[in-house]
Amino acid sequence: MRQRVLVASNRGPVSYEVGADGTLAGRRGGGGLIAGMTSGLAAVVSQAEVTWICAALTDGDRMAARSPEAAPADGEVRVRMLDISPEIFDRAYNQVANSILWFTHHLLFDTPNQPQFGREFRLDWAAYLAYNQAFADALADEAAAGPADRTRVLVQDYHLSLVPRLLREKLGGHEGDLGIAHFSHTPWAPADYYRLLPRQVGQALLDGILAADHVGFHARCWADAFLDCCEAILGAQVSRAGRGDGDATGRVLHRGHVAEVAVHPLGVDVPALQARAQADDVRAHVGALGRAADGKKLIVRIDRTELSKNIVRGLAAYRELLATRPQWHGRVVHLAFAYPSRSALPQYRAYTDQMALIAQQITEEFRTPQWNPLVLEVKDDYPRSLAACALADVLLVNPIRDGMNLVVQEGPVLSERGCALILSREAGAAATLGDHALLVNPYDVSETAEALHQALAMTDAERRQRSVALAAAAAAWPPARWLGDQLAALDG
Repeated sequence: MRQRVLVASNRGPVSYEVGADGTLAGRRGGGGLIAGMTSGLAAVVSQAEVTWICAALTDGDRMAARSPEAAPADGEVRVRMLDISPEIFDRAYNQVANSILWFTHHLLFDTPNQPQFGREFRLDWAAYLAYNQAFADALADEAAAGPADRTRVLVQDYHLSLVPRLLREKLGGHEGDLGIAHFSHTPWAPADYYRLLPRQVGQALLDGILAADHVGFHARCWADAFLDCCEAILGAQVSRAGRGDGDATGRVLHRGHVAEVAVHPLGVDVPALQARAQADDVRAHVGALGRAADGKKLIVRIDRTELSKNIVRGLAAYRELLATRPQWHGRVVHLAFAYPSRSALPQYRAYTDQMALIAQQITEEFRTPQWNPLVLEVKDDYPRSLAACALADVLLVNPIRDGMNLVVQEGPVLSERGCALILSREAGAAATLGDHALLVNPYDVSETAEALHQALAMTDAERRQRSVALAAAAAAWPPARWLGDQLAALDG
């Protein structure tokens, strides 16, 4: 019998829209997690039956979830969408996952004012529990359809931290040899910061994840922080292994169950990415951007307008570069692609306004009739982003914290003339790419401005040498390896 793989994530690999005639039209989902999972599963579907469980996010998704004849699918992967009530979803996703857990693990709280855990939060937490229970129930139904020893469950990210424990409770101790893994695509907060969470909430999140057999992170620093929290918050018995990406970093004994904690960096599917970059729409943008640059050096950044991406400080660093290094006037253009994100949250709307303001100030201060120093693009345009990566002389990736970051790997892989990388030391990718990048403190605007100068002044030969090394490091951790190592760990 073939192995069965059950994937659970908030967002799925396909999304549906309702057409004017009432029919459903599907399109592939977006985002780094989806891209990595989809690419990784492509190497598995020939040997395994794969079911992907996700939340219905649109009206079309909910129609597909309620209509058996719609049979949501993505290639050879069967997709099961959960029709969770909008109120529960909003509280769980926006008010807990994105407003509390994301802020905790990325150290984003304005602590004199936030967070505040009162009666309203308790209602939000109850919804987060219900949301996780819906996924656990669906996974239990799917698991019951086949032998436990041939079924592997892969639970994704902070949205579903409670699922491993709820799944085991749902199965009532009859899960047998069912293998469960949980992977966090975000950083993990240090124990002292994690204590901002209400005690029972912090404990429940750790307890939920520790019901998995295998717990994964993108970087050793995040795995170590998780182990610290297990020890300090739960009082769990923690043993730590030697260093080494891809190896187990520790084991946690909690409630009689041992969870292995490991590091699995996620790179890019190089052949697929390079093939996409040769498509006509990308090449058209390469030509247009090249003509617009008109021989000037290009500093490129590509982000969502996400607080943790640190776009405002990056723009401030570019402003300081121009103010302190006038030799670059008229010789450099900054392409800043910052696509909308989480506009339902007021903090994100305010941050987007702040970003637009500093961009306007840079333009007003330095622009001349012959030179526009900054192009800020706030519309999502994937082909144009790939084209910008191909042409970049300097790639700026300066997040406050980042679980891994895929743009930092896509840039060198797509580079056509070699790009220098300025990388935050707080990105998970610093563990695999740091030797060939200019590492910066994401809070130090002056240090980042100096790194921009160093990168722009770098010789073509050094830039190409660094870019080739960065691309090789990114290619060393393809999604198929990332996913295959986790499945192998469950089978071992």
